[in-house]
Amino acid sequence: MPILESVEVNPKVKPTATVIWLHGLGSNGHDFEAILPELNLPANAPVRFIFPHAPSMPVTVNGGMVMPAWYDILEMGIGRKLDKAQLLESSEKIAGLIDRERARGIASDRIVLAGFSQGGAVAYQTALTYPHSLAGLLALSTYFPTAKGIKTAAANRQIPIEVMHGSYDPVVLPSLGKAAVEDLEDLGYAPQWRVYPMEHQVCMQQVKEIAAWLKHILKLG
Repeated sequence: MPILESVEVNPKVKPTATVIWLHGLGSNGHDFEAILPELNLPANAPVRFIFPHAPSMPVTVNGGMVMPAWYDILEMGIGRKLDKAQLLESSEKIAGLIDRERARGIASDRIVLAGFSQGGAVAYQTALTYPHSLAGLLALSTYFPTAKGIKTAAANRQIPIEVMHGSYDPVVLPSLGKAAVEDLEDLGYAPQWRVYPMEHQVCMQQVKEIAAWLKHILKLG
């Protein structure tokens, strides 16, 4: 399977950790690249950031318009329908990026997977099924559509999981984010659930807490 095209931001020192961050529907890898200065990580932090671009495809709920998407969404709402085969294919492509980082010398337990909205749904599937332990999973304004049938990997039973959501999110309702947390708990995980007074977006308080979390799990100075 070909490696996804990505925006890659390398540190000034030799990287010993990687964050792979997936964007949402209709966006691209540059979307969260802009957040890096706001994280205010140490100048010598040995962390590589990879922001993959989703492939372009027709999206049914947007009138069949072709746009960057990790999978097609057939219906919106609480019981939203999606193309599960496309989601699983995207998950395999992200696992390919993780494999490449390991081949480049980054230990799997120094790799963080993050995703916003659609990207978060793919991140859930990928992180929880990846056969080698990862450093953490960051799920932003998203949901867990594969929760009921997922075959989780033993290697990531203890993975740190941060779930963040906007209390006024009109796109991915807060109830979907909370349902994901409950599904995770039913599967034996211990996610941290954080809610912010915002819509389908990212806010500064959240960015600060993401930065603190990354510093903690990657043991950055």
